Amino acid sequence: MPDVAIPAANTGMKIDQIILREIRMPLVAPFETSFGATTQRRIVLVEVKGEGNSGWGEVTAGETPFYNEENTDTAWIILKDFAIPRVLGQPLGSAAEAAERFEAIRGHRMATGGLEAALWDWEAKSKSIPLFQLIGGSQKEIPCGVSIGIQKNVKELLAKIRTELAAGYQRVKIKIKPGWDVAVLERVRKEFPRLRLMADANSAYTLADRAHLKTLDRFYLMMLEQPLAHDDLIDHARLQQWLETPICLDESIRTVRHAEQAIETNACRIINIKLGRVGGFTPAKQIHDYCLAAKIPVWCGGMLESGIGRAHNIALSTLPGFVLPGDVAASKRYWQQDVIQPEVEVTSEGTIRVTEGSGIGYEVSLERIEQLTVRKEIYS
Repeated sequence: MPDVAIPAANTGMKIDQIILREIRMPLVAPFETSFGATTQRRIVLVEVKGEGNSGWGEVTAGETPFYNEENTDTAWIILKDFAIPRVLGQPLGSAAEAAERFEAIRGHRMATGGLEAALWDWEAKSKSIPLFQLIGGSQKEIPCGVSIGIQKNVKELLAKIRTELAAGYQRVKIKIKPGWDVAVLERVRKEFPRLRLMADANSAYTLADRAHLKTLDRFYLMMLEQPLAHDDLIDHARLQQWLETPICLDESIRTVRHAEQAIETNACRIINIKLGRVGGFTPAKQIHDYCLAAKIPVWCGGMLESGIGRAHNIALSTLPGFVLPGDVAASKRYWQQDVIQPEVEVTSEGTIRVTEGSGIGYEVSLERIEQLTVRKEIYS
């Protein structure tokens, strides 16, 4: 690994070993967005060890560089060559300091965010407290929604919505794209007139589509998520002036400054915070705090995480500004068998009760992880 000059921290949160693993987990059903369909997840897990404790994090990058510039393989390289050397051999005062060490790495926040989250889990376990408490969370039960991918036909979509509502979920998000939008939403709204419904476009449209997107106002959506380009704020501000439906930004918000600019320009009225997309808990908390002060509601988005990433999302969702149901659903919606025990479950009221165990609050099943591991490297 290359030598990296880093000032020594004041206190000794010393990590002795970092382990990278790639696991492969087949989804119980394909998940399709405007980017394409996913049937199997290739997930990089980060384990940090030191002083008798072990912390776990998950890199939420996809298999392809379509959601952002990252994928499973680039994340591995960034961690190995650039992020891990900034942690090993250089004691941290706290997990919160890690984000500053990663600032020199442009982009690749999902890679560094996976390591940053593992450090927070490690610190919470070393203090024998829950992770949600360490980050300043207070909610003991969080509201849950579901994200439903593009289906073969509307009939299948309606059936899936019925299933999720019967399971108790408080709101439904459906993926849309040109050709799978207005007619689909019309059928859904007719079938479920009082459903808390939102639509996620994953950057599938341009400002030239604004008249078409304006027709979505009649469906009384909770929000329209990321309709335009992943790196755009200006056109979103123009579109929001045109729409009654609140725009929620996802891919466009990577830093607290992006959140500030989006709010200053009225580019959105809601922000989705994804732990990996913004680089971990420290930047996520900064965005949360700014939005809370600005009275902009936030919610936690998902990236088809295993139970480890899902547990981190639960902890994040306990912060007071997370007032809308997030995409933090039960393990069984995605996996035949998860990598944590107990698996994440949702109550009949559509909530997740936050566990009081130390760290992420779930036991990591090392045996299950080893079964799923296709590559592994140890750094010390």
